[in-house]
Amino acid sequence: MHWKTAVEDFLIHLQLARQLSPHTVLAYGRDLRHFFATLAVESPCRVQRKQLEAYLNGLKKSGIKPATVNRRLASIRQFYRHALQQGWCAQDPTELLRSRRRGRRLPVVLDEQQVSALLAAPDSATDLGLRDRALLETLYATGLRVSELAALSVHQLNLHQGFVRVERGKGGKDRLVPVGEAARHWLKAYLEQARPILLQGKETDALFVSQQGRPMTRQTIWHRIKHWALQAGIPRELISPHKLRHAFATHLLNHGADLRVVQALLGHAQLSTTEIYTHVANARLQQLHRKHHPRG
Repeated sequence: MHWKTAVEDFLIHLQLARQLSPHTVLAYGRDLRHFFATLAVESPCRVQRKQLEAYLNGLKKSGIKPATVNRRLASIRQFYRHALQQGWCAQDPTELLRSRRRGRRLPVVLDEQQVSALLAAPDSATDLGLRDRALLETLYATGLRVSELAALSVHQLNLHQGFVRVERGKGGKDRLVPVGEAARHWLKAYLEQARPILLQGKETDALFVSQQGRPMTRQTIWHRIKHWALQAGIPRELISPHKLRHAFATHLLNHGADLRVVQALLGHAQLSTTEIYTHVANARLQQLHRKHHPRG
């Protein structure tokens, strides 16, 4: 079997059987196509471990971050596990191959004053500003991934009971996430005042719509976040699509939330994924102690 056919079959398996998001499936496809195209082999079953090691070493020498190298290796591992299960190949070149070691990097998190400045940056007197205020408030109130926010429909939002239903997030699981009073206020104003005008008579179930009346994409949402963050005077290194999600988790823990509750709200399958935020919260507490304690 040619590697292109095998990869396409594997991607269909990820989408249909494992119900991974389209974004994740695309990432797997990019990683695998780069791998096989670099090795210039026709059959995936002819790849030897030494070729795989040379490929990974080449990535490292080219300056690619260890996290990216590990992600590509993980994609290749999953592919070969599927290949063995399907009986395409008799051996797995990734067997006994270790991931590249990397230090655990803590996320840089916006403090509460910076978040307040970001949320207040849009001009809510305009239709786009009101939309963006509601968008930013929702991201911070719920900790959703930007891709999850872009996929939200009006039917997934229950303003009366104060929650949003996230359908098949990362890992293929639905979850209910509370929406706070402030975000509900701005969402109600957006839905009643700005969204009908932005739709321009068009019909869509998407919660957040563009100036052309179409569903907002991940890229458009990220562009708006970046725009308002710069307007609020937030340093560029603190601006990314995930920063409000990081702030959501860390600020909850700072104010006494249980770690497992935060895990459920974020939609993390493993508690260990959420635990990194406890390190961020502890680092913040240490910083405050040093600053304000007489013997800090």
